Amino acid sequence: MYRTIQQSLLARIQAILLAKYDVTLAQLAVEQPPSIALGELALPVAFELAKRLRKAPRAIATELAAELTAALPDLEGIASVEVAGAGYLNIRLDRAAAVRRIAADQHADIGGPGFRLVEHTSINPNKAAHIGHLRNAILGDTFQRLLRPDAYKSGYEVGVQNYIDNTGVQVADVVVGLAHLEGKNLASTRELLADLAATNQRIDFYCWDLYARVSQWYTADPTQAAARKQIRLDTLHALETGGNETAAIADLISTAVLRRHLETMERLSIEYDFLPRESEILSLHFWDAARTLMMEKGVLYLETSGKNKGCYVMRRAGAEAQEEGSDIPDEDAKVIVRSNGTVTYVGKDIAYHLWKFGLLPGKDFGYAKFHEYPTHTCWISTVDGETPHPIFGKADAIYNVIDSRQNDPQTQVVQALRGMGFTEAADRYTHFSYEMVALTPRCAIELGYTISEEDSKKAYIEVSGRKGFGVKADDLLDRLIAAAKAEVDTRHPDLEEAERLTIATQIGVGALRYFMLRFTRNTVIAFDFKDALSFEGETGPYVQYAIVRAANIFRKAGTTAEASTAAIAALDLGNIFDSEEGSSLWETWLLTSKLTLMIDQCIATAEPAYLAKYAFQLAQQFNNFYHRHHVLHEIDPTRKALLLATAAVAQREMTRALGYLGIEAPERM
Repeated sequence: MYRTIQQSLLARIQAILLAKYDVTLAQLAVEQPPSIALGELALPVAFELAKRLRKAPRAIATELAAELTAALPDLEGIASVEVAGAGYLNIRLDRAAAVRRIAADQHADIGGPGFRLVEHTSINPNKAAHIGHLRNAILGDTFQRLLRPDAYKSGYEVGVQNYIDNTGVQVADVVVGLAHLEGKNLASTRELLADLAATNQRIDFYCWDLYARVSQWYTADPTQAAARKQIRLDTLHALETGGNETAAIADLISTAVLRRHLETMERLSIEYDFLPRESEILSLHFWDAARTLMMEKGVLYLETSGKNKGCYVMRRAGAEAQEEGSDIPDEDAKVIVRSNGTVTYVGKDIAYHLWKFGLLPGKDFGYAKFHEYPTHTCWISTVDGETPHPIFGKADAIYNVIDSRQNDPQTQVVQALRGMGFTEAADRYTHFSYEMVALTPRCAIELGYTISEEDSKKAYIEVSGRKGFGVKADDLLDRLIAAAKAEVDTRHPDLEEAERLTIATQIGVGALRYFMLRFTRNTVIAFDFKDALSFEGETGPYVQYAIVRAANIFRKAGTTAEASTAAIAALDLGNIFDSEEGSSLWETWLLTSKLTLMIDQCIATAEPAYLAKYAFQLAQQFNNFYHRHHVLHEIDPTRKALLLATAAVAQREMTRALGYLGIEAPERM
């Protein structure tokens, strides 16, 4: 509702500016006054116009206030317009009318045309998912929820992709481990998978340990270091070439690990539409088509001298163009094809993103069904594939959830798009970057690691898959759920075991997802069990408990949240919101009306943390309301109905906000 009023107000102001001053502003800032007593909206538009119109801001604000006041009959929901300070326009809402609209669930829509492609997770299929991968997956899943159509908003058409690097060096490392540490060939690798399945052991956990062992094996014997490095390179080359036993082993292992990854993510309600694999980008010659296009556009060129001699390179983003005819090599150029003919990560990524935008002539994946979710099929890339199949490329906008260490490669992909003349595509390419997840020393000790005295004094300890130091995603979830279950068992021994486990799972998953979302993307996260599971402070369980607390009000009152909001239509609200106590209630209603504003802000900035913060603030606001107003003991019928409706809209919007964060609201806690 708040955003609906804001949109109509800004549209009217733009019309006034054009008619009165012949001025159009690209954007109008909207603020909230420092105190609700001053109004619900504050506009500094007069300050923006002062220099252009050569008038004092307050004089301009006075003129605009007069125009807006005259238009009040057409501005539904606005009670008055006032000039404040040196030239602010303070807008007061019709509180009683706004409350009725909020109760009736009137709100601005969000959405539009065009296909948005969100790529996230993208774990190398060589070992179990770990805590760092979870931040990527939770960020991406939350963002696609904000974009997708649902019962609350029109949304956008969205496709979720999980890129699988099944021919890269980390998969090669596991294959080296199988062949040279475990003595496996293709047949015995198949036997290994069968044995693990029969004994209920997990291939991703097996590979976790094997990957750490082989990483140490490469350098364990200095006299063998060069030979073992060559084994690694030869294995990688065999994977990229395909059609051999080494590649077949890699395909077996990476596919089995990938299936485990999907199961892990499904525990967090994270799903995908398409799994494009690097093996098909290679075998279907995506790079050949991209290379031809880049050469034709003059983006890619052969370096004939200097350190990059024999390589195909492209100028880095931000680099100055060299003078025409210059024979001085650009030593800082980005290598796309090495002198030995192998394509770098960036080269393959350029080809992949040309396909994403539908700009790769004559190229597409084959498609096969890979995994069935309750509501849709997840497809995987193949060479041949099935028909018919959905369209997964030709996106209008792309969001890549990739950690900040990949800033340079991501920048080069955008640079390549711009260099080829695809400027609109480059402008619609968002690197959804984020910082790493580490562990607090306390958390590391709880996980059973022995840490040094020096590490115990640090704010956080970095995890390392190669060293085997970290926490597997499934282990983390199991521990969180077990801790929540112990608390639920104590509080609700009367409930059935299955129901207590369901509640514990909702709390554990909610705690994890919220912890990963509460920090802005450019913040390093130091994960801690105790902090994440706390029922106090800025946590998922805190918001969940506020929702449960609201539900208890309706259960004890013998009514429902839906009936309580519907009752508002028949109430005589009069001037009830003008008193100090009424203003306190109004603050709760006003905050509940801002969900679409928060969703819009999250989409515009690619920052889900704003919604997490909003959910927490709304829970705080509700808890303050709960302690201040004794709803069940209120004897005045009108006042009690209003209090019940206040709890109802707070519960409704907290539940929705958590839903977009991928968090369920338990019935009890």
